[in-house]
Amino acid sequence: MKTQYKIILVAVVAALAVGGKILLSHKQAPAPVSNVRPASLSVTAVTPLRVLWPQTVPAQGAIAAWQESIVSTEIGGLRIAQVLVDVGSQVKRGQELATLSQESVTANVHKQEAAVAQAKASLAQAKSDAERARVVSSSGALSEQKIQEYLIAEETAQANLASAQAALESARIDLNRTHILAPDDGVISSRTASVGTVVNAGTELFKMVRQNRLEWRAEVAAPQLGGVQAGQKAVVMLPQGGEVSGKVRMVAPTLSADTRTALVYVDLPHGSPAKAGMYAEGRLELGQREALTLPISAVVLRDGMNYVFEIGQGDLIDQRQVKTRRREGDRVEIVSGLSPQARVAATGGAFLNQGDRVNVVPDQLQNAKQ
Repeated sequence: MKTQYKIILVAVVAALAVGGKILLSHKQAPAPVSNVRPASLSVTAVTPLRVLWPQTVPAQGAIAAWQESIVSTEIGGLRIAQVLVDVGSQVKRGQELATLSQESVTANVHKQEAAVAQAKASLAQAKSDAERARVVSSSGALSEQKIQEYLIAEETAQANLASAQAALESARIDLNRTHILAPDDGVISSRTASVGTVVNAGTELFKMVRQNRLEWRAEVAAPQLGGVQAGQKAVVMLPQGGEVSGKVRMVAPTLSADTRTALVYVDLPHGSPAKAGMYAEGRLELGQREALTLPISAVVLRDGMNYVFEIGQGDLIDQRQVKTRRREGDRVEIVSGLSPQARVAATGGAFLNQGDRVNVVPDQLQNAKQ
């Protein structure tokens, strides 16, 4: 009986030992590890789209008069009698702007008229004497010397008349110069004339913007100057708001030695809200050019650099630095750093990093935009 109990006890101990080894082996066995990273974000994928965009050159510069005429006096020592226009007055070519006192000039005209009348009388007398000398020259009644004196006196009288007539014409010109006239159509931009002022010849009385024409003198850097040509469209953004469209008239033949920029002269339309003296920004439109574009939401700015997040094999993210240029609406041009066939995360780039795995979901709205 005791032998039977011993056999049973040994069997139980053996069974417990085997069971313990089995449990120990199960406890120490490591769990299987998955090498697949979970998706960090669900994103929609877009590919770059080629579109025709207007090529523009940004610029800034002053708005100035196309040509500013200085109206001054041509005769001196006279008093301003009337001033007929003021700053802002619209004037026509030949319109009277001011008048100078005419008393002394009118008296001089009368004096020269009298001198002409006297010269005419002298000429008539000289012609009569010369004619008689010619009649009697063959009879010998007058000496040859006397005849020559009469003929010379006639020529002298004719010269004196011509001189008197020229002096009269000069006096009349001076009389006309007492009327200060507009040299062209335009608007008065400055006035220094005041009634009662005695002016000298050449004294500035008015400044005027010829033909009301203004221009934008855009400053363009040398690398961007090659595509700018006369006739191209330009858009000027005024300081007070709003835009004015103009046309490039000419490009300066030289660059500034100080700024290394060239002036591009842009004609602005008549009646625009632009004013001479404004400083404005704008752009020159050089025509259309193909651009590789992405939605703006696909480009993320980090540390001063632009990045996009390309979706590679296995939906793993490849962070790529790109260079951008123009923006139109909700799209931006990609200049370099990205293949045209690349798949890019359209949104959520701010939460993505190199090597992240994403879950790509379809987006019908995004596909429609492309």
